[in-house]
Amino acid sequence: MKIIGILLVIVGVAGMAMGGAMFGDIGIAAMIGASSALLSGIGFLLKMAKDKKTP
Repeated sequence: MKIIGILLVIVGVAGMAMGGAMFGDIGIAAMIGASSALLSGIGFLLKMAKDKKTP
């Protein structure tokens, strides 16, 4: 789960950078997809940290 979260965060950051370099509607769509990957990755990492704390 940690690996999936880290990979999603990396893909999200890279996608935001690439979306910023694109023109028009395609750039907006790429940034929306990247933001969803970024939020999913953060969610995976937070869930993993929460599960680690509970016995």
